[in-house]
Amino acid sequence: MVFPGTQTLPIFAALAQGLFAARGLAVDLKFAPNSEEQRRGLAGGRYQIVHGAADQAVALVEAAKVDAVIVAGGDNGFNRLFVQPEIEDLAELRGRTLVADVADTGWSFTLYKLLQRHGLQRTDYAIKEVGAPFRRFEAMVQDRALGAAILNPPFAIHAERAGLRDMGAIVDAIGPYQGTVPYVLRAWAAANAGTLVAYLLACIEGLRWCLDPANCAALAALCEAKLGVAPDIAARIAEVATDPIHGLAKDAAFDLEGFRTVLKLRAEFTGGRLAEPDIYFDLSYHRRALAAS
Repeated sequence: MVFPGTQTLPIFAALAQGLFAARGLAVDLKFAPNSEEQRRGLAGGRYQIVHGAADQAVALVEAAKVDAVIVAGGDNGFNRLFVQPEIEDLAELRGRTLVADVADTGWSFTLYKLLQRHGLQRTDYAIKEVGAPFRRFEAMVQDRALGAAILNPPFAIHAERAGLRDMGAIVDAIGPYQGTVPYVLRAWAAANAGTLVAYLLACIEGLRWCLDPANCAALAALCEAKLGVAPDIAARIAEVATDPIHGLAKDAAFDLEGFRTVLKLRAEFTGGRLAEPDIYFDLSYHRRALAAS
């Protein structure tokens, strides 16, 4: 289960290139309505592999007491903060209702940190939970009373064209951040190590295809077809994905410094005490996939 967007391009590419099938894998791709369904579905065995915010995996471990584990990296989230056009300073969000997937995981903590740096505490605004990025975008456009939302492409591009004000990239404000990652149940990974390694290998090869300059036009066409966007928007998404600094992480490398930011924010805004970072990830399957590539 995935959220469709820039972060999903390597999977789309792997499917289109037959890279999963070449390894005997039949991948049934589901789009997530929200992160809660993603987490519950993984815990309940409805999905074996999910791609979502790294903090979601931590939430499964800490809040739901489910033994989930991150198995690779992916990106920084590609997230940008959008506000209604009349808002010029984030301090103006005091007393407003803001839009989020869910209030206590994932990107919400980055929003809270950003607002904190503009003098707003968690009690200074309300959060409306609406789910996936496309739902956050729709909510912002349909209800102008909703002050802000974190969005990534293509919905960040849609928001810009709808007249919402772009307040900048989240990582520019808070620093390195480990965004989207694949995570699984630890017991499932141990029992299906060969399948997981083959899956990660196909994803890595799909990612390499995406980042190959020779495939630039084909990548834009893939964006257009899979994300249902116009050619000019597809071209912009491809540019975001292949940016050498802020784009998709080469070979799905895991950003430990960025993950430390994830843990720091969760501890700060939940009041909890977290374990050392390595309890939440196991990169041995990723290393095996790289060795076979």
